[in-house]
Amino acid sequence: MPDGDGDLRRGRSVRQCNRGGGVNGLRLAIGFLTVLPLAPGSPARMGPARAYFPLVGLALGGILAGLDLVARQALPPLAVSALLVAALLVLTRALHTEGFLDSCDGLFGGCDRARRLEILRDPHVGAFAVIGGTSLLLLKWSGIAGLPDEERTALLVLFPCLSRLGMVVTMEAFSYAREHGLGTAFEDGRSRWQVVFGLATATAAALLLGLAGLVLLGATVAAALAIGRWVTGLLDGMTGDTYGAVNEVGEVVVLLGGIILFHVAAGVLFAPLWEMS
Repeated sequence: MPDGDGDLRRGRSVRQCNRGGGVNGLRLAIGFLTVLPLAPGSPARMGPARAYFPLVGLALGGILAGLDLVARQALPPLAVSALLVAALLVLTRALHTEGFLDSCDGLFGGCDRARRLEILRDPHVGAFAVIGGTSLLLLKWSGIAGLPDEERTALLVLFPCLSRLGMVVTMEAFSYAREHGLGTAFEDGRSRWQVVFGLATATAAALLLGLAGLVLLGATVAAALAIGRWVTGLLDGMTGDTYGAVNEVGEVVVLLGGIILFHVAAGVLFAPLWEMS
């Protein structure tokens, strides 16, 4: 497909839906973001699905937290961390990780807009993708391994949720870089309520960690906006691959940020908000 982009092109394509929100939007989000075969077919009106990205992320985090509780009964911590990284790759078909790899090659390997977009369309893996992908997986692995026991479950539930909010924010804040491509499916049927709903979902989840959760939410959104602005400066917009990169960086921000906040001010930042009076 000459005008496609990796994070969307090689992800699950989506069946045309005539009505945008509610159950259809949730079904499309699950089918696109996970391995579950809920939305097969041809590319379509994906705008309503983005409202449910954080909710799907919350479900993914819940699965990881449950797997963590079971695996820790039999495996050493480093092996459990590797298992969770692998599980997330399987659950998402490595959709966003592949977008991150393509973004590393395209954004760092091209000298101008046209060349960068050309590299983003190229399915081959280059040196920047190898370096970036290795660094990404090591950061996730060490981040999960280093989560404090007291807040481990909450952070595992939260990090896929907040990172997917970052994608919703960049879809709203920045234009799409190509006239064609499957990323244009997210331009059809979009509205501000989708961002509001996604933000409300992520905020409710962040409250699991008290003030720390809200700080991590803010940091994730800030990172997403910074990446979006940088990418837009290079490409005059976002692509499906760069949406994937936003998600992957967001996951690392939450994991490492959670560790830092716990060591800096655990007693204050991680206390439930209703106890901070």
